[in-house]
Amino acid sequence: MAVLLGLTTLVAAQTAPKPAAKVVPWKSYCHPTHEFCFKYPAAWNMLGEVFDGNGVVVAPTQKQARELWDEVTVALVIPAPEGDEETVTVAEAIAQAVSSVRKSGQSFETLQRQQRTVNGKPAELVKLHYTEQSNGHEWVEELVFIEGPDSEIYSVALKTAPATLTTMEPLFQRIVESWKLPEAAPPPGATEEGGTKSKPAPPKTATPTPSNPPKM
Repeated sequence: MAVLLGLTTLVAAQTAPKPAAKVVPWKSYCHPTHEFCFKYPAAWNMLGEVFDGNGVVVAPTQKQARELWDEVTVALVIPAPEGDEETVTVAEAIAQAVSSVRKSGQSFETLQRQQRTVNGKPAELVKLHYTEQSNGHEWVEELVFIEGPDSEIYSVALKTAPATLTTMEPLFQRIVESWKLPEAAPPPGATEEGGTKSKPAPPKTATPTPSNPPKM
């Protein structure tokens, strides 16, 4: 009997449903001028604006000094060209970013470079590893550059210590996947198929038939 009860308890323990995974709440942010939107963990902090107000930085609360925090930056980095200005490509934007990081770091290496699509728009990812010259802190940066509809370029960038990369990277990927621009409004009179509605023809009026004059 004791053996039977033990087996019953063991089977019940093995078949007991596992507790549901805790859902982490997220919140949305939309830039008031450039209108790009993204989602980030609700427990994170909005740390302020960057790129002359063209972007923002978000990050979880951390114990070390602020300049050593892991963070994610989302911004418009290159505005749409005006007049006869030359268009900057995503590849050129990445080259500029890599050059800037290379100047400020040592033991620099490129870990990954990948073509991808974000919100249906062409994008490219580059992943860098280096040691900051000013303080000797080791960093991994993961930058995604996105081409907008008017040849403007946006970026979503992770800057994290290698020790916390496994925690920050999945959250960063979710932020990238949530990034979007507002859908363009269809032109007046556009149909769902992309055509334009033709104006209905005016109704035809019957032509009156002259009556025969009465015979005399």
